[in-house]
Amino acid sequence: MKHARSRSRPAFTLIELLVVIAIIGALVGLLVPAVQKVREAAARLQSQNNLRQMGIAFHHYHDTTKFFPPGYVSDSTSAGVDPSTLDGPPGWAWGTFLLPYIEQNNLYRQLRLDLPCWDPVNAVAVKTEVSVFINPAAPNLVGPTVVKDASGNVLAEFARSHYVANVGQDEPWGHTPALDDWTPVASGPFFRNSRTKTATITDGLSNTVFVGEHTSVSDKTWVGVVPGADCCPNNPAMYPFTTCDKAATLVLCHSGPAASEPGIVHAPSFPTCHVCQMYAPWSPSGGNVLFGDGSVRFISTTINLNTWAALSSMNLGDIPGGDY
Repeated sequence: MKHARSRSRPAFTLIELLVVIAIIGALVGLLVPAVQKVREAAARLQSQNNLRQMGIAFHHYHDTTKFFPPGYVSDSTSAGVDPSTLDGPPGWAWGTFLLPYIEQNNLYRQLRLDLPCWDPVNAVAVKTEVSVFINPAAPNLVGPTVVKDASGNVLAEFARSHYVANVGQDEPWGHTPALDDWTPVASGPFFRNSRTKTATITDGLSNTVFVGEHTSVSDKTWVGVVPGADCCPNNPAMYPFTTCDKAATLVLCHSGPAASEPGIVHAPSFPTCHVCQMYAPWSPSGGNVLFGDGSVRFISTTINLNTWAALSSMNLGDIPGGDY
């Protein structure tokens, strides 16, 4: 009988293996940036969808109450008012009032709105994460926002938000002496105890900023404002142009120019990186912004600053022109 001759299997040489490894490494090097771009695009889309849901909720709220939700609610005649800002209880903010309109009615019913937002009775519910207020691209995603005063004392722990509402050009919380009524200086739709109606927005809903992204620089919340709190940069070394700001900036932002900062305007993700401005995770290119008509637009950091200031006001007659 003839035996079949055994054939030896060919093997890779060391040089061939090195070539294959080099090719795989090159492919991985090409693939990783592509995957990152896909993830960023998905995160941007999710953030835009979040803002659209908020836009619908704002108008449902307006249909029900005949005005948009307040930036936050404060009683300056109550005990425990912060004398430097006249912030008082109960502190509940615009995000809280939107809950029934973003499919969070069960959470809304758990809140004791007759008590301060920092009251221990509300401690569990106010730490509930709400997906509409979370930007998946934000680096500060983990855990609640820890609200502290200037001495570092913990005043409350709230669920975080990566979105802030527009108070207008000026910063009413920055005036000395403190203003009780913000109406004369707040040119945007959301401020302390605001009751803005569509008829109040004489510049037009499509020309008025409602809400924008804010991540990275500082932590925000959907819950509310605690009197005496400080809103501080997460990494002062990384953001040297900003310092801690008043409690209102836990839920609100302004565009500038402010009375205390004449001529200074900060567009989304502008290099000033203030805790009181919109700052998106896709910096330095710009950020997603919700307008009063429910539209969501990406606003570039390089937008004409006068145009951005005009978009941030609702009743100054400064209708913006050109593309943005």
